[in-house]
Amino acid sequence: MYIPLLFRNFVLPTMHRGEAPLSDSNFTLDASGVAGFVGGDEAVSAMAVHVYQGKKLFGWYNSPGSYSAGKRYGQLAKSRFWDGFLSDVNTDPAALFELDGRKGPKFKGIESGSIIPETGHLAALMARGCQSEKGIEVPGRKTQPVGVTIVDLHHVPAATLQPAQFTRSTSVFAFIPIAVSIGTCVMCAFFQDWYSSSMILLGMLASGISSFVIGSGKLTFFHPIPAPGAPRGDGLLLTDNDVIVLLGEEGAVNSITRGKFSLNFSSEREYKNIGLCSLLLTTQFVAQLLLIPQGTLFGQVMFVTSLAVSWAYNSWLSSLDKEEIQRRMLLDVVLNKPSMTKYMLGTRTTMAIFVLLALNPSSDPGRVLDDMLPNDTRVWKKWKSIILSKLKNGEKMHFNIADWDDEHVDAKESTLLKTLLGDAQAAYDGYYYHHHSL
Repeated sequence: MYIPLLFRNFVLPTMHRGEAPLSDSNFTLDASGVAGFVGGDEAVSAMAVHVYQGKKLFGWYNSPGSYSAGKRYGQLAKSRFWDGFLSDVNTDPAALFELDGRKGPKFKGIESGSIIPETGHLAALMARGCQSEKGIEVPGRKTQPVGVTIVDLHHVPAATLQPAQFTRSTSVFAFIPIAVSIGTCVMCAFFQDWYSSSMILLGMLASGISSFVIGSGKLTFFHPIPAPGAPRGDGLLLTDNDVIVLLGEEGAVNSITRGKFSLNFSSEREYKNIGLCSLLLTTQFVAQLLLIPQGTLFGQVMFVTSLAVSWAYNSWLSSLDKEEIQRRMLLDVVLNKPSMTKYMLGTRTTMAIFVLLALNPSSDPGRVLDDMLPNDTRVWKKWKSIILSKLKNGEKMHFNIADWDDEHVDAKESTLLKTLLGDAQAAYDGYYYHHHSL
């Protein structure tokens, strides 16, 4: 039977003598001090993924960064004792686990007239998702391309709900650090290095209990209920080079513009159980700092091995796109998979007409057009009057020489008017060819 060279040369002889491997070495591998600080951000980020996916039972491994993670979790505990002992800076679970905190783009309600200068986290997720998508090219003149994403929100969610959490194949990989932590703990115990064995076990318990307690939080979505008889919520999310057209009832649209994810615990408002977890992680750091140097070199190697594998797993989890997980939860679970299509328009004029056709405002389309294109020169006023006349009469936006050859404008202005009308026709043809036929 094949036996690995390292195991045959170093481990087997010491097992026969009843000694731990590397027991003859005078070298000391003391990584306990660094272990409490390095990897804390990755540990908290990995915990966030566990929270999103409802994986509260997959934290039973010796995780690095216990001191840093303990200080971060301690920000949730709210009392004079916890503030003095752990951290005097308080936050809420949504902000700690990146469920809140981003600032979203400006929103303009078309039917309601409401304006939100700065939307919240969910609108920011929606905007970033739309910006990253590749749109359908609409033929026409090109100067400054603008993306237009049309979102048809057909479902109005309940005022408060607990969305089903997404599951991925991360569960399988979670068994790797758990198995390595158990294996290294048993190996240290086998060679009677009780210091190293007990510290690995303490790290597993501290991480596992913290994961169970924090993972028991209820991920909740909530949004305001509109007043009875409120108009439709159709409106625009406006970014620098993208426009997102939200179509739907007010309750569906405000799920994006004013909705929020939160993480609720039975221990609110003081979060005493999370404070105890923070205390346990801090205790783990102090105990490992004092006792790991007392272990054998073999035990220290086993301790570092368990930390290294756990750190690799935490780093992999923290590299997952948490924004995409939240975005899919919002769109697929909360909003029941709305229809979303992105188009790329060559000019802002083309964009404005395309958006106007998509919105189809019930009253005062001129105000909507002025909001998107505030230009008020003689040519622009003439152009807007032609466009609004076509909309009012339900006519196709196809133009001929009579539309731009006007005695009230000179030759240069006539050329510009012809160009702008060409943009409008390109938007009209593109909208009815691509979107209206869907």
